[in-house]
Amino acid sequence: MKNIYEFLKKLKDEKSLKKCELLIVNDDAQAQVASHIVSFLGFKPFVLADFRANFKDDLLSFSDEIQDITKSLQDFYGYKKEDKILISPIRTVSFPLPKKDCFDSFTINFADKLDLNSFKQKLYSWGYYFVDIVTSAGEVSIRGDIFDIAPLGSDFGYRVSLFDDEVESIRKFDIEDQKSQKEELDSFTIIPAFLALSEDSFEELSEKIELSSSDAFVKDIHSLGFWYLDNLAHYLPQNMNSFITQEALGELDEAYIFEEKRLNKDKFLTIPQIYSSKEYKEISPSNVKEFISFHKEKKITLITTSEARIKALDIPLDDKAIKYHFSDEIINLLGTNEVIISLNKEVKKRKKKRVKLVVDELVLNDFVVHEKHGIGIYKGIEPVSIMGAKRDFVVIHYQGEDRLLIPVENIDTIDRYVADGESYAIVDKLGRGSFAKLKEKVKDRLFEIANDIIKLAAARELVNGIKIFIDDNLIKKFQKSSGFAYTKDQTRSINEIFSDLSSGKVMDRLLSGDVGFGKTEVAMNALLAVVNSGYQAIFVCPTTLLATQHYHSISKRFSEFGIEVFKLDGKTSPKEKTSIKKGLESGDIKLVIGTHSLLDIKTNNLALVIIDEEHKFGVKQKEKLKGLREDVHIFSMSATPIPRTLNLALSKLKGMSSLLTPPSERLGVRTYVKEYSEALIKEIILREKRRGGQLFYVHNNIASIEAKKKDLLQIVPNIKVDVIHSQIKPADAEKTIENFENKEFDILLATSIVESGIHLPNANSIIIDGADRFGIADLHQLRGRVGRSNKEGFCYYVVEDKSKITPEAIKRLVALESNSYLGSGTALAHQDLEIRGGGNIIGAEQSGHIKQIGYGLYLKMLEETLATLSGETKTKEQNIDIKLAISAYISEDYISEDRIRLELYRRLSRAINKEELYNIEEEMEDRFGKLDIPTKQFLDLILIKILAIQKEINQISSYETNITFVNSQGLKESIKSRSRDDDDIINTTLEYLRK
Repeated sequence: MKNIYEFLKKLKDEKSLKKCELLIVNDDAQAQVASHIVSFLGFKPFVLADFRANFKDDLLSFSDEIQDITKSLQDFYGYKKEDKILISPIRTVSFPLPKKDCFDSFTINFADKLDLNSFKQKLYSWGYYFVDIVTSAGEVSIRGDIFDIAPLGSDFGYRVSLFDDEVESIRKFDIEDQKSQKEELDSFTIIPAFLALSEDSFEELSEKIELSSSDAFVKDIHSLGFWYLDNLAHYLPQNMNSFITQEALGELDEAYIFEEKRLNKDKFLTIPQIYSSKEYKEISPSNVKEFISFHKEKKITLITTSEARIKALDIPLDDKAIKYHFSDEIINLLGTNEVIISLNKEVKKRKKKRVKLVVDELVLNDFVVHEKHGIGIYKGIEPVSIMGAKRDFVVIHYQGEDRLLIPVENIDTIDRYVADGESYAIVDKLGRGSFAKLKEKVKDRLFEIANDIIKLAAARELVNGIKIFIDDNLIKKFQKSSGFAYTKDQTRSINEIFSDLSSGKVMDRLLSGDVGFGKTEVAMNALLAVVNSGYQAIFVCPTTLLATQHYHSISKRFSEFGIEVFKLDGKTSPKEKTSIKKGLESGDIKLVIGTHSLLDIKTNNLALVIIDEEHKFGVKQKEKLKGLREDVHIFSMSATPIPRTLNLALSKLKGMSSLLTPPSERLGVRTYVKEYSEALIKEIILREKRRGGQLFYVHNNIASIEAKKKDLLQIVPNIKVDVIHSQIKPADAEKTIENFENKEFDILLATSIVESGIHLPNANSIIIDGADRFGIADLHQLRGRVGRSNKEGFCYYVVEDKSKITPEAIKRLVALESNSYLGSGTALAHQDLEIRGGGNIIGAEQSGHIKQIGYGLYLKMLEETLATLSGETKTKEQNIDIKLAISAYISEDYISEDRIRLELYRRLSRAINKEELYNIEEEMEDRFGKLDIPTKQFLDLILIKILAIQKEINQISSYETNITFVNSQGLKESIKSRSRDDDDIINTTLEYLRK
């Protein structure tokens, strides 16, 4: 910071010096600092992202950086004043970047004439993805006379309606829920999603990419375009007045491990350096007012975004000795003649908005569960003509070629079959009644589970809890000692726990959050408060490894607060065990971390039990845990997310907290899709070894896993590999993982992988063999095993033979690679993981039942059971049979994409009142234009269904002009329609139901 500031200040003050056009730094963090300084000194900064790829890498997993670079260069070249400075990390400018004439833009105005064909061609050549739902920047969706587009750098999309070829309206729309704003715009500007290429340049570039020797899974401009720009690009340091920081030069050797396509390394050594500052030093004053009073004689500048921050420090706003600079920069420097202090906090990078609509990914031949008939195979939607009227039906196949046709308005009676990665569904037989019996069995078991939960909650309500005193100063000091800023979720969860602990009631709270999201940090706050109040606490883990990990991290943090932590597990010597048990009984020992060995202890004044991954304990161990629970505060933690509905059902019985945001220092995961080759596997392994890391290798077949181990040892002879799978004894598996954590071997070869709760920060690459055979939820969960520390993770989805994979599977894998929400697979995968998580948290013992009916239906039944036992009246679900001779369906002319039609069918079939129906209708008109007749009639059919359920009518049918209604008591009533026309039948039915 100080070096860059001194250099740029001199540049500004001494006009004779050479102008700085390009400032080369070492990474994103230094680029951020430099941009604050550039802006503060009155220049205009433009920042390029840190681009850490190597020549021929598949760039889909760098799509965020490429988009950032494109957008920044577009803005830089478009800015006409002279006071601009381009700031770039050294790796980015070591590659040739697009020239000025690769950038352009065009504006669409209200009432413009638009030739759709040439418009499509232009967007295609400019690198836009054509999709059915716009979910991120750089995508466009054209549906008849409406098109949606999200230009680069935009947080929202633009929806344009055409009348013939004239622009009739332009409105912004929200990418999360796809709804547009009411206010119409006069115009908006479109910039390239890749580069502003002509049709010929685009074809030429595509040809070069096709002929390249890269092993990218899909060869197109998005995955490889940047590498083959040739005369469209140039090296910026050769063409601009450049300066370089010493830190950037320090990165040179590492950046040039792979030199291909980079600027000659020596060129960077000839660029003028920014030397160490002699005049300034960096500061971080804890008491700003006091600090300023020590340096009164100097020129003082305070940087802040608001006057409130100045008032909070008790500094008068009219103090003439202080110059106030209102902006969001962060600069803290002490110079010989001046002091600059920023009151601003670092602003976290805004997360990109993601689409929240979970588009129904029911794929042909998926397993589905019908709530009456059980598990079948989804075979698509078929139009069927009945008495001359056309309707859509969902087709499900059962055993023995039996087909079940379900009217789309009742699609809510089926759900995708969700089970854990290793289960395989067994298709039921129609009309056997065996599924109904199975459901009854599950229901009985659920009544027991729900009863236990409710009884326990009731018993705890009656008991007075131990009141814990919360020492705010101590807690603040402890939180500061963590060295990082807590996420909002962590702060909220800690406050919820403190509120429970100090309430005088007994706490029973569950905290769910992914590994690495900081659950242990939350738990430590609770432990500190309890031990500081003079009480005892124990922390129980399902495995020795987990206990050891927690023991190390907690001991380290508590040492400076004078709290001694003990560990009690299978590895503790008999002598130590006796001594710890005695200490707990006498009250001398306040805090012990361990495994189920802790379940047989006597304590003196135990106030808090923390249970990690409770669902992994066996039945007997759970019973003992319950025994600990009369007036003791219980805090459970789980690494599996839980569905919102279950969260709500349980929150009436126990406290629920969740951590949904990762810590800011997490770097995330680069994902690649590759075709299998020995050379590739060797390169991945050696790349991870070079940075001192370890790897997971997922091979999901126990029969051939030993052969795979031999293959790996042949490919890279000097590495160490160990194997773990479900047929290995738990104790041996735990030992293997422990050895892996202690870096005793390089590759953990496993089937569907290592337990979710384990934190292995040194394993940061994962290879998933046969990725096309995994479900999307499993692929997400496996990818989440790496990239959990401050080291970047790498995930490789490897397929055996690209030519044998379906286009759908390719699309899904590539969407994961660019981390995009294409096909909203991520939202769906998360939903699946939540559903599984919910099933596991409540009763892993009945996983047999879950396999037979699927997690989705299991959770639905559990929620109903909890509601029944809690005395809540839940409206009884009622199915209605509508056989009206009308053509009612969402037509393909109106929405051509099957999966979007399916999603709307599902949402409409679940609508329980008119408001919901009209909201969906409004959204459809907004997204797809005016409803056509069959679609409009389908919405009328849903309205008929809603009104009929409210009137307790079970059946409606029509023949000729007769319409018959049958209510829940079996009473029939018939009325006559004016004619056999569809609209007459609909209107007559609605008139009757509205009476």
